Amino acid sequence: MDIDFSITGPDIDGLLEFSNKLREKVKTIPGIVDVYSTLQIDNPELLARIDRERAAALGIDVREIADTLRVAVGGDDRVSRYRDRSVDDAYDVELRLVGIDRGDIQSVSQLYVRTSPQTQGADVSSTALPGSRLARIDNVVDFEFNTAASRIDRLNRQKMVAVRANLAPGYALGDGIAAMKAAAEEIGIPQGYNTMVLGGGRELERTLSDFGWTMVLSFVFMYIVLAAQFENLVHPLVILLSLPLAVPFGLLSLHWGGETLNLYSALGILVLFGVVKKAAILQIDHTNALQEQGFPRYQAILQANRDRLRPILMTTLSFVAGLIPLLIATGPGAEERRSIAVLAVGGQTLSLLLTLLAIPVLYTFFDDLSTLFKKWTGQHQQPPKAPEHSVPKEVPPVHVLAAHIPPPDPARQDLT
Repeated sequence: MDIDFSITGPDIDGLLEFSNKLREKVKTIPGIVDVYSTLQIDNPELLARIDRERAAALGIDVREIADTLRVAVGGDDRVSRYRDRSVDDAYDVELRLVGIDRGDIQSVSQLYVRTSPQTQGADVSSTALPGSRLARIDNVVDFEFNTAASRIDRLNRQKMVAVRANLAPGYALGDGIAAMKAAAEEIGIPQGYNTMVLGGGRELERTLSDFGWTMVLSFVFMYIVLAAQFENLVHPLVILLSLPLAVPFGLLSLHWGGETLNLYSALGILVLFGVVKKAAILQIDHTNALQEQGFPRYQAILQANRDRLRPILMTTLSFVAGLIPLLIATGPGAEERRSIAVLAVGGQTLSLLLTLLAIPVLYTFFDDLSTLFKKWTGQHQQPPKAPEHSVPKEVPPVHVLAAHIPPPDPARQDLT
């Protein structure tokens, strides 16, 4: 089942009442189908109520009554052994009332139980067998038919009933669980009772919680590594701020591809981050290298984007081509793993242009903030002057170069 919603409490009757209300409420929620409760009061039983005062007066032990009923109704598979000398073999003797008598109160009431020796001189009952210490069981036991639960589940040492359901096509597991929780709150959870999500829903909640911590730690470790590589505290922020820009395109790709946000697609977000981060590193690293060569910031940004456009496109196309087999794969488990490819391919393809435009803007913005901060703290220094040969100069036109070429020497032509 897709949804396993458990309810725990001290009383089975309270669990039955609340679970039935919740089951009927959940049936009206769109997208949730096949709703049922694990607590079913449909098991017929024969209750034996012992009159303990009369049993004590007659000297009948309660254990004797219980053993008699157990053997008569439940049976004993090894009362004794019978040895057949004709075939030289032994058989176990089983003792039990036949089926028609086991379900008949009148037949069970005619059973006899033994009394203790202390009551030999007492008047045990008018229905006792003559000359024996036996009494009919209906003298001390009242029988009645009833229905009970076929099974009682327990969770954390408490009685538990589960309301389970499936999801209709096109509905997410998280939305179904949230709807069931809202329905339980609307009905009103009795005091002393608790609700809990089990099965796939619990794993989804744990996965989302763990994935949140994974995202936070991944950003922290990426920032530490990038700060060590660039020897700068600002440039890693530019790279990391470009990553969330790809998330909406990844989610949009899931919607268009008919996929849902699950564990596999969440892993696809981490894969998408890796590719987007690589493109940002290429841009910023080359921009810094050009500025060190003496290029002004504006020209360095334009030249870096022009130089790194081809490697970024090659990386993106190679990445998309590598995920095509996973995108079109068939077979066991292919549908689950397909969400990784849908999110990564769609997210990277759609966010490519936006990230190429966003990185220069973020770089300029944070570079200005860094310059203002250094001026405010008095740490601003003039950048070193680049060598003369590193600054590009305008090349003269071709006709100007041709005018300065000397004419050929006739003497050298004759020698040749």
